[in-house]
Amino acid sequence: MERRSFLTKASVGAGIGAAAAAAPAIVAAQSPQVRWRCSSGFPKSLDTIFGAAEDAAKRISEATGGRFQITVAPAGEIVPMPQAADAVQAGTVECSHTAAFYYVGKDPTWSLGTCVPFGMNFRQHNAWWFEGGGEKLFNDWLKGQNMRYILSGNTGAQMGGWFRKEVNTPEDVKGLKMRIPGLGGRLWAGMGAVPQQIAGGDIYPALERGTIDATEWVGPYDDEKLGFNKVARFYYYPGFWEGGAALGWLVNDRAWNALPADYRAIFTAAAHEANADMMAKYDARNAQALRRLIAGGTQVRPFQRPLMEAFFRQSQTMYAEISAQNANFKRIYDHYAAFQRESVSWMRFTENTFDDFMASALRS
Repeated sequence: MERRSFLTKASVGAGIGAAAAAAPAIVAAQSPQVRWRCSSGFPKSLDTIFGAAEDAAKRISEATGGRFQITVAPAGEIVPMPQAADAVQAGTVECSHTAAFYYVGKDPTWSLGTCVPFGMNFRQHNAWWFEGGGEKLFNDWLKGQNMRYILSGNTGAQMGGWFRKEVNTPEDVKGLKMRIPGLGGRLWAGMGAVPQQIAGGDIYPALERGTIDATEWVGPYDDEKLGFNKVARFYYYPGFWEGGAALGWLVNDRAWNALPADYRAIFTAAAHEANADMMAKYDARNAQALRRLIAGGTQVRPFQRPLMEAFFRQSQTMYAEISAQNANFKRIYDHYAAFQRESVSWMRFTENTFDDFMASALRS
């Protein structure tokens, strides 16, 4: 009797187990096979910033049993980096993992998907985007262009970049040829520099040949990989035009709306996971890379406060000029700036005070 009972229970258990094992296969069979192409805004050698798209694509594939796969191609392999937004809009590729501010030449409003000079840091931008209404404002603006932007990555506050000569006063900026994208480029132009927009893989030879006098990129970990320390002596900080550069997936709206709801949810979750993961990687790796660069002879210099104050005044003039010419930019920027003022007023009591104390207490 006990043996029969055991066998009965075992067979029932085996049946449940078999059903459970079969369930994913049934779900998978009912789900469509989807193959997307992504044109990255970055070279493959940068494992953190390029790798964020690969990580998200891997997570999407795993969560869908391999039925939704995204092939990530480095900048220039499918289309040149400046044309990626056009390719997504036209449906040539379904998506691009990129920095929205690469496209300010089309409209300065693009910058608000990444960062603006003297703008928010990583945490503040996340708060504005996810809780403060920033995501809706930006994507409402993009609707008419058959695209959407899903936040997926951040570099944190960046370094100010590599310079072949010292930059101490506004006079030193005049005529300086510098690789710098976004509104940061427009800001430096307002101070007399000559901004250049150059894809990541082309910066080193331009700096080596003297075609440009300076470049900014991200921070020590990525900059070391690209070898800028070999062709420029001075490494300035902070990158006040990129206090928290957000990256994201630019996605064709028709392709997005054709996805099943569960695929859209999985894509969004993977993108947001990469948003946190990228920041963690940079925070862990930049300090070690900076020590190596300094040990190798890099001269790290702060931008002098009077110089930064001059840039800040120029930024306010720039925002007023752009807002007077572009109603979309004004609407989103005004909302952004109001949120930033409130966030800064809070963080100065806690984060800033604590960070300043710890930086002093642990100075080495």
